[in-house]
Amino acid sequence: QMQLVESGGGSVQGGGSLKLSCSVSGYNRQCVGWFRQVPGKEREAVATISGGGETTHYSDFVKGRFTIARDYARIMVYLQMNSLKPEDTATYYCAARSGAYCGTYPNKADFVAWGQGTQVTVSS
Repeated sequence: QMQLVESGGGSVQGGGSLKLSCSVSGYNRQCVGWFRQVPGKEREAVATISGGGETTHYSDFVKGRFTIARDYARIMVYLQMNSLKPEDTATYYCAARSGAYCGTYPNKADFVAWGQGTQVTVSS
């Protein structure tokens, strides 16, 4: 059974950077994604990386600012967030699908395992 644990959230000023980490146990070749959610809104996909690491996908609102990567030796998936904006404030979750393929348009309903979330707060 897959288990995911996020870390690395915190508070930062606009324009700053944070790096989120997701520890994945149970299997190391599945699609992993980062999602975010603010109270009262739907959870939205931020970025995904395929099981082999060869394919990544970013939502338009983070393209050019965020980078997703995975370290197979440490069984970790990272989200490097640069040029942060106040509208990036949210709880960030990592999640995994059961297979290696992420799909062109990630759908949270396809992700079967979720972490507990880590809060990111960006001040103006």
